[in-house]
Amino acid sequence: MTAVRIFAVGGLMSYRALFYWLTPMIYIPSLVVAPIFQILLMAYIGRSAGLASDEFYVVGNAIQYAAVPCLFAMMYLVGGEKYQNTLGAILVSPAARLPLFFGRAVPVVLNGAFVAAFSLLVGSLILGVEIPAESIPALALVIIVAAFSCTGLGLINAALALRVREAAVLSNVLFGFLLIFTGANVPLSDLPDWMQTVSQWIPFTHAIEAAREVVDGASASSVLDLVGTELLLGVAYLAAGYLLLRFFENQGRRHATLERS
Repeated sequence: MTAVRIFAVGGLMSYRALFYWLTPMIYIPSLVVAPIFQILLMAYIGRSAGLASDEFYVVGNAIQYAAVPCLFAMMYLVGGEKYQNTLGAILVSPAARLPLFFGRAVPVVLNGAFVAAFSLLVGSLILGVEIPAESIPALALVIIVAAFSCTGLGLINAALALRVREAAVLSNVLFGFLLIFTGANVPLSDLPDWMQTVSQWIPFTHAIEAAREVVDGASASSVLDLVGTELLLGVAYLAAGYLLLRFFENQGRRHATLERS
């Protein structure tokens, strides 16, 4: 029962604390307005280049922009504690680490899914992209799995925040990496072979492909392999992030470096 409270209540309080500092005046331009401008920018560049349709850019950029809440929120849930000098108090507590860290990830997944869904809806309305009503349930599943997968990468980012002084810079680097390698704006077939190989092992690649197929009328069952692969990647990244957090925590205890970086 204690683990459940740590998972649910602790995760919710931590996320509320995050947006106590990041007020709506920051949330709205960063996570509501900015993705729409990214979609429009890429769509008009695509029109000029004659590379792909508006639908290609709307779907790809809407899902890829979930990386902002997933990467930055997870990073601040650890790096922010370090900055406020409260990380040590958390890590010396006897609380089980699994619910402690994973409880913080659940609101991040939901927020990432909201950002992607809102961006997809508004981007489609502005650019006149039609999304079949029967595709919405499958599309919702793809978006949630995509946000889950990127939150796993965000947990690795959070672990690195225990060692990297400017973790926000690292988050921006990862965001740009996902923007290029996931096929959000350039078809994967046009990327060099080594980039195509890398893209198969990072979040969003399979989700973006699945979302595009669903918007084109594909059934949910026909994209289950893509969704399943994205889900497995998310689980793998979450596991890796958790292990990194425990490793850096133990190293911090041993060498007294939790607040040094």
